[in-house]
Amino acid sequence: MTIDEQLSYLTKGSVDCIPAGDLKRKLERSASTGVPMRVKAGFDPTAPDLHIGHTVLIRKMRHFQQMGHTVIFLIGDFTGMIGDPSGRSATRPQLTREQLNANAETFKVQIFKLLDPEKTELRFNSEWMSPLKSEDFIRLAAKATVAQLMERDEFKKRFEAQVPISVHELLYPLVQGYDSVALKCDIELGGTDQKFNLLMARQIQKEYGVADPQLIMTTPLLEGTDGAQKMSKSLGNYIGITESPKEMFGKVMSISDDLMWRYYELLTDVAPAKIAELKESGQNPRDLKAELGRQIVRDFHSPEEALEASDEFDRMFRERQTPTEIPVVQLAADGPVKLVKLIAQQGLAPSVAEAQRLVAQNSVRVDGERIADPKYEFSPEPGTEMLLQVGKRKYLRVWFQ
Repeated sequence: MTIDEQLSYLTKGSVDCIPAGDLKRKLERSASTGVPMRVKAGFDPTAPDLHIGHTVLIRKMRHFQQMGHTVIFLIGDFTGMIGDPSGRSATRPQLTREQLNANAETFKVQIFKLLDPEKTELRFNSEWMSPLKSEDFIRLAAKATVAQLMERDEFKKRFEAQVPISVHELLYPLVQGYDSVALKCDIELGGTDQKFNLLMARQIQKEYGVADPQLIMTTPLLEGTDGAQKMSKSLGNYIGITESPKEMFGKVMSISDDLMWRYYELLTDVAPAKIAELKESGQNPRDLKAELGRQIVRDFHSPEEALEASDEFDRMFRERQTPTEIPVVQLAADGPVKLVKLIAQQGLAPSVAEAQRLVAQNSVRVDGERIADPKYEFSPEPGTEMLLQVGKRKYLRVWFQ
């Protein structure tokens, strides 16, 4: 690609690129010297699994990797012990080293579904933070003022509302900034909620004598499948990257036509010009959404599984048939069974309350019959079978012994 084509590809879906014009200068310098840029994104291992909202940032790393640059996936096992105050109205609970290490191990497997492991630096910021002495931390703390840190929106709101701010939280942006010093970063990527931390890192680099501090690039926070709120496991509007191909494809097909273009922009490698062409093509939105679903499933599974998931979806919803492979569970027939409790216990809903909501919304069927009473219960006989359907995609066959 030409430099201008690289700019278009690398900034696709981005929000901020600061300082303006700096990315082109850095790309031109890299091209003329043959020295690849060092591009970092950091992730604190505060939860064991990633969803595709997290992969917006990982995919941007992949784009830089495709252009020949060095990408650094930084696992914040040290910053994770502090807890990122971004977007928080209260102090995060501190995790143990054991919890952080266990979560970090799952990250290693998940990120290489998109990144090339041979071309990725996988680092942990405990490498350089843990050996620092107390006097080193004092010197680091001297690189910013309390007034600067209190400009952070979260801190300002909490201070005005008299919500406690722990001293260790003030250290977070300073430690993240020191990461960029230790890794000699040319570019740091982050979500829009990370803008304060990323800008602080530029200042910390300057304070440590870096002549050409990093460019910062932010990516948007992806809306969940509801199209309204940020993708979140707690809100149930997420697509997990470890979910089955059929579940993943089905969730993509459930999004709105407008949200589809947002997902094309942020969750695929399709060039901006091609996306514009698809928008003007006049194709059926359902077909375009199916292609989006296949692309997303291919990234996290395989082309064969993507096609199988697409075909299964067509078979189920165009022909209104049940899937060919339905999980089977055997349970004891030892008295009355509350339907909502069964749904929650078998993982078809995250909680009894959510199961009650699904029943009330007419989203639950037993043997093909819709159940509308959240208090519905039944007394199965030994040797009987029941087909349970929750929503459009979740099926379970229950054998009672």
